[in-house]
Amino acid sequence: MKVSIIGAGMSGLTAGCYLQMNGFETEIFEKHAIPGGLCTSWHKNGYTIDGCIHWILGSDTGSSFHQMWMEILDMKKVEFVNHDIRIEVEVKNKDKYGSHVFKLYTDLNKLHEYLLDLSPEDKKPIDELIKSMRVMQKFDLPPIMDDLPFFQNMIRGIKMTRYLEFVWWFLKLKNETNYTFAKKLKNPFLRESFELLYDGNEVNILVITMPLSVFDKKSAGYPVGGSLEFAKKIEQAYLKLGGKIHYKTPVKKIIVEDNTAKGLLVRNDVVHHSDIILSAADWNFSVFNLLDGKYVNDKILQLRDLKKLEVFYSIVHLGFGINADLKDHPHFSRFPLKEDLILPDGTKYDRLEVHIYNYDRTMAPEGKTSVVVSFYTKNGDWWIDLRKNDRPKYREVKKEFTQKIIDLLDERLGGIKNKLEMSDMATPATVYRYTNNWKGSTQGWLPGKNLLSPSPVDFTLPGLKNFYYSSHWNQPGGGLPIAIKTGRDVTKYICKAVGKKFTTTTHLRKD
Repeated sequence: MKVSIIGAGMSGLTAGCYLQMNGFETEIFEKHAIPGGLCTSWHKNGYTIDGCIHWILGSDTGSSFHQMWMEILDMKKVEFVNHDIRIEVEVKNKDKYGSHVFKLYTDLNKLHEYLLDLSPEDKKPIDELIKSMRVMQKFDLPPIMDDLPFFQNMIRGIKMTRYLEFVWWFLKLKNETNYTFAKKLKNPFLRESFELLYDGNEVNILVITMPLSVFDKKSAGYPVGGSLEFAKKIEQAYLKLGGKIHYKTPVKKIIVEDNTAKGLLVRNDVVHHSDIILSAADWNFSVFNLLDGKYVNDKILQLRDLKKLEVFYSIVHLGFGINADLKDHPHFSRFPLKEDLILPDGTKYDRLEVHIYNYDRTMAPEGKTSVVVSFYTKNGDWWIDLRKNDRPKYREVKKEFTQKIIDLLDERLGGIKNKLEMSDMATPATVYRYTNNWKGSTQGWLPGKNLLSPSPVDFTLPGLKNFYYSSHWNQPGGGLPIAIKTGRDVTKYICKAVGKKFTTTTHLRKD
């Protein structure tokens, strides 16, 4: 049975791997010339600018995501960096030692000691915060519930009662955010630090605690080589399983006959017929462009009109190549600006986020460093429209804004202008150009307080047969863990629909 997959991003590649494992013949059609989609890096003047991965959930044992990654490739052969400090946040208040810098340690014991040392008067909320992460570490999340024989299923069900402790904590924290937690703190330094952990945005506390519980177990590492190199490893696994990829082959339409998906119309009006169509491309593009919005219901229309969820931020992403090792600077930090910085799209910032790749030798020539400055914006359409309608103006605003950031980095990093060897700026228009991602979004739906809401996007569309959908849009927050989980889950769904028993193979780990 033949499956045509739209998109060689991480969702399409992982779904392709699982489908190949289950005996399907698959082909992927990708508009770009490289794999990875949003999980990407690019090169300029000997430097690599990374556009995605800061860490991968499941980089080592102790997580179902590790098990899923291992079903596709040997994670033990991937070199990972585990940071001692996740991020350093500079705030206005001082700690007891006179420092303005809050350090989010990844070792929970060290984090616990650090927080209590700074604010013993906040022992109760601090202890509860750390305890919630220790509870999370006891459980395999998400639990993998493949079809098992009756007695094994029964045993699994009994074991699942262990999750009652997690459920209790889940219910306790489900409405907690970094803001509501900060209000419990008496110490002004810690209170401000937690409010600014996500650059002033209010997010569910689980967005902070769940990753930290995995960081502590050294299972949320950064893959040396960055995003594109990791995506290429998934691509090679897919090709090794017998899959095929057509690069530089954008899909124009999904061919439908009698409300049944029959194939794809790609560039140059070439038609590819197949038994099943799986779109792992942008959700809005798939439903309202490739299928002309013909297979929708009220829920889908409400999502399109943004009445249920917000689209994840887009990004203005500036990369710099600096002829210095910058070893004495934190690898990831946010700090306040002396005066507000206004993005050309009108978004205002009073802080700067700087990512210094001084821990990845592959990102720059020896003794030099790749640096990335990122700005998140909800005005992605402004950039997309500007590039489409006024290309010279688009280039001009990019050039002017890049110079402003160079000036700020020069002041922050101690004079780097005469050491600057490369600069590059990507915008929401860049994201949209290469991925079709709605509004230039860097992920899917914005989680915020919706982190634990039910999946807003189904694997199927109403009234359309032989069509399936799987990507980071299936779950608020998105990201690589969601990409592999939905790829696995949609394969199980397809197997059940066609009467196949879902299976996985781990032979790749033994090569």
